[in-house]
Amino acid sequence: MKASVFIVDDHYMVIEGIRSLLQTEKDIDWMGHATNAASCLAFLRIHTPDVILMDVNLPDMSGIDLCKQVTALLPSVHILGLSTFNQQPIIKNMMDNGAAGYVLKNATKEELMEAISAVMKGKNFLSMEAALALRETHHEIPLISRREREVLTLIADGFTNAEIAEKLFISIPTVNTHRKSLLAKFNVGNTAGLIKQAVKYNLV
Repeated sequence: MKASVFIVDDHYMVIEGIRSLLQTEKDIDWMGHATNAASCLAFLRIHTPDVILMDVNLPDMSGIDLCKQVTALLPSVHILGLSTFNQQPIIKNMMDNGAAGYVLKNATKEELMEAISAVMKGKNFLSMEAALALRETHHEIPLISRREREVLTLIADGFTNAEIAEKLFISIPTVNTHRKSLLAKFNVGNTAGLIKQAVKYNLV
């Protein structure tokens, strides 16, 4: 079964590495790549790949949130989480938000092909490390995007939404969105709780 594959990752060497692995496979139709969530969503307004290899840590949005959006937009697309992270909460959140599988970036060509084949058949696929991580029960640091990390640092430094917007050259509503996302990811109800958790995990 031939699969059209698209990758979302902000590291060019990762994109090129996977492309070189897959482009000569007769069962793979390489559709291209996006380096952030915005360009991915723009691509998907025009094209519908069979499989998306999606990095969980993108510059403008976490892959977990993007996965949820893409699944809602195009339920037929099979998403494979792609990451160096094998922490249980990250894998679980990715799967809960619609991913059909999760593969680490150290995967072999054979494992990647097996993952694509499995999701194309409607099955879930977890690399061995990911499957083992899902069995763990300890709490890990919530996954936040680079932009959320910047906002978190400025919040901890006492800056207001308006000041953060000015420093990061983004709108105040965007800052507010990042703030709400951080509160949700750290499961806290206010800024004081957020800063306390950020300090606990050595994020600020």
